[in-house]
Amino acid sequence: MKKFDLANNSIRELNQALHAQQTSLTEKEWSVANPKGEHNIAVGLDADLHVDIHGHAGYFCAGMNKTASVTIHGNAGQGLAENMMSGVVRVKGDASQAAGATAQGGLLVIEGNAGARCGISMKGVDIVVKGSVGHMSCFMGQSGSLVVCGDAGEALGDSLYEVHIYVKGEVKSLGADCIQKEMRPEHLEELSGLLAKAGVDEDPAAFKRYGSARQLYTFKVDNASAY
Repeated sequence: MKKFDLANNSIRELNQALHAQQTSLTEKEWSVANPKGEHNIAVGLDADLHVDIHGHAGYFCAGMNKTASVTIHGNAGQGLAENMMSGVVRVKGDASQAAGATAQGGLLVIEGNAGARCGISMKGVDIVVKGSVGHMSCFMGQSGSLVVCGDAGEALGDSLYEVHIYVKGEVKSLGADCIQKEMRPEHLEELSGLLAKAGVDEDPAAFKRYGSARQLYTFKVDNASAY
């Protein structure tokens, strides 16, 4: 295992060392000490790496992740795993707002709570939150799945497209064009798979499903004058 101490080295040096593994994979396991809430830790990874960050991370940790597995043993700031493409990002604590923003693939697991706009404009990522999420989560979500084992704040799924949303707890309010939908066998199967991948022990039957009413983004000729 390669050990990297941010008390003695810079974020730039860490990221350069991780990026170098893309062309020549010599060290798969990485341990990062003393992150001290620094921003941009382990961004832009594109190799089969396992990176453990021991402490709190700042903004955009594991952003643009591809292939790598990144675990934060603490809390994460704004924009966690922003625009990730694949791989797994896991935070053992809480995540600030806009976790998984615009992410196009992979799995994001938040073992604590997530702040506002979790999954904003998500484009294929699967997000599993063991706690609760803040307001405007999944705003303009396009595809992928958001699983919330706790509660959801105001305007859940506002202006969403085809994201699958599963919430076990209470939803303060639904956003524009977001409605509760029937939980069919295929959705229970999907949810079971997501919970298993995230390592979360919850009963899929205890969740409710939410999705798009398909009224906002579907053109209707009768309403042509309103466009």
